[in-house]
Amino acid sequence: MTVNDVYVSHEDKMKKALEMLRKEYSSLRAGRATPALLDKVMVEYYGTPTSVNQVANISVPEPRLIVIQPWEKSMLSPIEKAIQKSELGLTPNSDGSVIRLNIPQLTQDRRNELVKVIHKKAEEGRVAIRNLRRDANDAIKKLEKDKVISEDEVKKAQDDTQKLTDKYIKEIDKVMAVKEKEIMEV
Repeated sequence: MTVNDVYVSHEDKMKKALEMLRKEYSSLRAGRATPALLDKVMVEYYGTPTSVNQVANISVPEPRLIVIQPWEKSMLSPIEKAIQKSELGLTPNSDGSVIRLNIPQLTQDRRNELVKVIHKKAEEGRVAIRNLRRDANDAIKKLEKDKVISEDEVKKAQDDTQKLTDKYIKEIDKVMAVKEKEIMEV
């Protein structure tokens, strides 16, 4: 293993941590309809918990409306129940062939709660990035201990790792600011 291997593998892990945060944010309800809201809603499909988007077409014809059209009519009721049990706080309306979800305007209290959630998730992302930095630095020190690299190379590698860490923490802050702005829009 070389310093470059450590750097590349940890950069890849940091990218994945950032993508996970983006995915988490996409499933938060920001007062606007998006199919990603239903990503975490699981429905029983032939005895297997399955995501709603795996058993139905999901469309957003209007900014505050999601339409779910199950591929099998028998899935209508299980999808409705799954949405009611979910933490979305939405009431499904069914006409026998499709389910409509009206996305209500967010109250100021709910917006503030969501901002707190966003900040918490961003902090979890930052902690993950910092843990990856620590792991990378440990791997670099091990290379020095095994006499694979010199002390100067260790210093340079640790500086590069810190720059990488700073870059991804800035990205997390940007993603958080965008999501916060989206939620606070009235």
